[in-house]
Amino acid sequence: MGRTATGKHKSTKFVLICVGLLGAGLIADLLWASSSSSSSAYRYIASNWPPKKSESFIVPNLRNKTKTKEFSVEDKKDGVTETVLSATFADLPAPELKWEKMAAAPVPRLDGAAIQIKNFLYVFAGYGTIDYVHSHVDIYNFSNNTWGGRFDMPKEMAHSHLGMVTDGRYIYVVTGQYGPQCRGPTARTFVLDTETKQWQDMPPLPVPRYAPATQLWKGRLHVMGGSKENRHTPGLEHWSLAVKDGKAIEKEWRTEIPIPRGGPHRACVVVDDRLYVIGGQEGDFMAKPGSPVFKCSRRNEVVYNDVYMLDNEMKWKVLPAMPKPDSHIEFAWVVVNNSIVIVGGTTDKHPVTKKMTLVGEVLQFQLDSLVLPFYHLYILKIANRQVLWFNVLIHKHTQSLTFSFTLRCLAAIMEVACFQKPLLSC
Repeated sequence: MGRTATGKHKSTKFVLICVGLLGAGLIADLLWASSSSSSSAYRYIASNWPPKKSESFIVPNLRNKTKTKEFSVEDKKDGVTETVLSATFADLPAPELKWEKMAAAPVPRLDGAAIQIKNFLYVFAGYGTIDYVHSHVDIYNFSNNTWGGRFDMPKEMAHSHLGMVTDGRYIYVVTGQYGPQCRGPTARTFVLDTETKQWQDMPPLPVPRYAPATQLWKGRLHVMGGSKENRHTPGLEHWSLAVKDGKAIEKEWRTEIPIPRGGPHRACVVVDDRLYVIGGQEGDFMAKPGSPVFKCSRRNEVVYNDVYMLDNEMKWKVLPAMPKPDSHIEFAWVVVNNSIVIVGGTTDKHPVTKKMTLVGEVLQFQLDSLVLPFYHLYILKIANRQVLWFNVLIHKHTQSLTFSFTLRCLAAIMEVACFQKPLLSC
């Protein structure tokens, strides 16, 4: 009996020792994994690239007002907190493209519009400052890298957030914001004959909109989405008007199938008799209630990466989304060899700094397979930041202005560069 009890005691002791060793091993393994993960996170912060298998990355909390040394894993002991951000705010890994600097524009423009016809880029309206808007057109000549040929717009025409498209000679200009700051929109519509530089009236849009998606398709001028009269609420309405050679064939706009998701600042492209609507946002700055000058007041904005296609059946289809949300791209696209190339844009405001975040990538949507690979562009991002600093010096009190004019110029330059060198699968 004594031997049996002693045997059981030894057996129990042996089991406890084994369990203890296993526990110690597990703890050591967890500590090693934690150390490896922390080291990996540190390397990522230093290189500013998002983790390959993660949708987020870590940055130091910039709202900490105390002086801190360069962020590292050890800083956790000093009380520095971390903020986990979406990979939306990181650069996408891709090849770097080389760009050539072109002649500077005659005046700075923000939220203006631009259309390329052959070797000419027509640049319209836009903010000069938050309290001043342009009411003229400048022309850039790609052949000799010069600006010239300035002429005035109609006095009743919108000054920003325009809907615009061309058939190769006539430029159709639809609705938009009339005046500086965050003033109201106008429903007035015009057409420009680029050969004679003459303007003509067109039937006004049923209701005014800010920055609607605009395109010519099947002999009709299509206008959809945009922001409603308060500048913030997304519009879903879709209208069309029969046009030919710069003239309206109908007296009134026809109601079409609503767009699946409303909002302004999206690319609208027609390729192979299909209409594509890409990116955009919901929400925008609004006029401050009671302000006599309609001073812009920040509101919540949601930038999205949705891609929709309208086909011959007049039914919207959802296509693969963009790699990241992208807005203010209505004039930052070009069609190259059955693909849509989009240059830059803006994405969600940075959740820590609350500043506008610029997109530093060139995106290419392959229409043959309906997929969207992407190409990174460091030079574009640096150039945009320089524009941002310049504009901040002018508009210290507002974040309402965007940099679509710069992007539009680059989009057009991209087309020329694409034919010169084998870039973007040309």
